[in-house]
Amino acid sequence: MTATPTETKQTAAASAAANTAKYIFDKDFTVGAIDDKVWSSFTEHLGRSIYEGIYDPGKPYSDEKGFRNDVKQVVKDLNLGVIRYPGGNFVSNYDWKDGIGPKSERRKTMEFAWSSIETNQFGIDDFCQWCEEVGVEPMIAVNLGTGTIRSAAELVEYCNHDSGTYWSDLRIKNGHREPYHVKYWCLGNEMEGSWQAGHLSAEDYAKKAREAAKMMKWVDQDIKLVVCGTSYEMLPEYLDWDISVLRELYRYVDYVSTHYYTMQSKDISDVDFLASWKELDNHINNTRHAIQLSKDKLHETKDVKICLDEWNVWNFQDIKMDSMEDLNGKTTFELTSAGKWEEHPPILQEKYSLLDALTVGGLGLSILNNVDIVSIACLAQLINVIAPITTDEDGNLLKQTIFYPFADLTRYGRGTVLKGVFSGGTQNTRMGELPTVVAAAVSDEQAGQIRVFALNSDLSAPASFAPEFRGFDGAAPKLVKHEVLTGPDLKARNTFEHPDTVVPAELPVAGADGAGSVGAGAVELPAASWNVLIYEI
Repeated sequence: MTATPTETKQTAAASAAANTAKYIFDKDFTVGAIDDKVWSSFTEHLGRSIYEGIYDPGKPYSDEKGFRNDVKQVVKDLNLGVIRYPGGNFVSNYDWKDGIGPKSERRKTMEFAWSSIETNQFGIDDFCQWCEEVGVEPMIAVNLGTGTIRSAAELVEYCNHDSGTYWSDLRIKNGHREPYHVKYWCLGNEMEGSWQAGHLSAEDYAKKAREAAKMMKWVDQDIKLVVCGTSYEMLPEYLDWDISVLRELYRYVDYVSTHYYTMQSKDISDVDFLASWKELDNHINNTRHAIQLSKDKLHETKDVKICLDEWNVWNFQDIKMDSMEDLNGKTTFELTSAGKWEEHPPILQEKYSLLDALTVGGLGLSILNNVDIVSIACLAQLINVIAPITTDEDGNLLKQTIFYPFADLTRYGRGTVLKGVFSGGTQNTRMGELPTVVAAAVSDEQAGQIRVFALNSDLSAPASFAPEFRGFDGAAPKLVKHEVLTGPDLKARNTFEHPDTVVPAELPVAGADGAGSVGAGAVELPAASWNVLIYEI
């Protein structure tokens, strides 16, 4: 059946409408200021994240402490807020005392979370000193699974007390006179999960975490605490756990943790995968509501924020799981890339595609648009394990595709997030009808810039993107830079042999002005692209 001229015109008009996006940003209407810790990361004693990632002693590319120089430089350049350590599932069966003192005297232990052998050649002193070298703050998780509340308090004493006690003097004996002054502490990890060593019910965890919090603050009253909220929506404890735990701990803690991973299972299309930003947005707001309900019920006045201390794309390339829902009831993980009881085996070394990178950019937009409640967010993880950075034993370092949107966010995502009002084309996704172009704008008045991040999730057509800025004095903001990450093959990856297959490119902006209060020129966003637009105020 041949379409009539009228039908053809209507189809063309609908296609054009789907590829237009207008956002209004007003200086006086903001989401909130971006905490420096919003752009943070995470490293765990898992696979090659620590060993051969951060720490690789005796190699020509490592320093005298065994820290890889190339990794140090890249991490410095990212300008991260905090790095979370030592886990993760690992922490729930870890004794931090095994990782201190002379390395020759440290014992090897069975690591149950990932069925590996832990050499304990890298421990709390090594991590805190590495953080000093790369210019980030450590965020330490204590073992509230198999560990005790006393051991948690003793770890704070070892790290933060000046001198004159057993544990602080032992730190000095071990080579670090000054305290580390670790400010941020996590009260365990994913304690609602049956896969966690020492898994507890909400009630039992709340009691243990409350007593640990008391003792840890008796050692150092200035520390900030993160309580375990529920991590994954498919768990039956989801949100009920948060409310139950906060009933006991609201007055003791400063943050509630939650985690978010998205994966492209067989039944999720590319467009649906790109819509993960909306799922994260919902997930954040669910935790927001649990915090607000707890605050109201307890008649508290202080604010508790969200610590999204794990987030990323994780396609489970070497875990035998078909979807995130399979986490429900799981007590162990079956891996395909390594056998049991190896030392730092090469596991969970995801190979990321352009599609994964675009999806990570979208998740970053959701974090930006929720900075009023999200104060800490840690991309999980940093090196080799589901990570933006990969190393090999020949001293090479590879920036995976997801490195680039994350680096854009850590570099340009500083300032105040402006609320955006959207109008334009939409598309149908697993998360409902969503804008084809999703965006976030950051005002950095000190630098005299507005930075706009935009994801065009139309896989086949460019989008006309028209941001309108209101309330800024003087001439209309002028577009001075347009950086884009895109390409013809969504499955394209970077490899050591071809490291620049997927890298950002800068598009010409000559003559392109930013939109003023009356609206002005639009910018073309390539199909399936992550974009950074910088306007001078």
